[in-house]
Amino acid sequence: MKRINEYKKLFGVEKEIDLKTLKKSYRDLVKEWHPDKFQNGDDLQVEAEIQSRRIIDGYHFLVSIAPETTAANLATYTETITNSGIADYTHKGLLLKITFVDGSTYEYFGVTRHVYIKMVNSNTVNRFAKRTIYPNYLYRKSKESLVEA
Repeated sequence: MKRINEYKKLFGVEKEIDLKTLKKSYRDLVKEWHPDKFQNGDDLQVEAEIQSRRIIDGYHFLVSIAPETTAANLATYTETITNSGIADYTHKGLLLKITFVDGSTYEYFGVTRHVYIKMVNSNTVNRFAKRTIYPNYLYRKSKESLVEA
């Protein structure tokens, strides 16, 4: 959640993420912080490189959790959570990563340690996730995926 709020603040997003507004803000920030604007040896050139990477990462992250993106990928997501079992899962901070048998990985934001422990201790992890995790937490498809050998 901290990461989401940090990126929203960077792009000036108040509540709901609108892709059109986000894209305009992204373009403005890239123009302002593009490393080619600064001469070699300028102190701001190093800072501009760091800022431009942060802007690009933030943009891709916010696009991946935007309502339009979630709606566009809903059919694939529903297919995965309905028909694929959980192959593996990890929890760090408030981020729960679930890798499914079909090879896709999703990240769920805001999952507390208490909820994670309940999931681990449940008799059927899939059933717990379907009832508690999937409908209640913000998610995005992760870039990671299982590679079949």
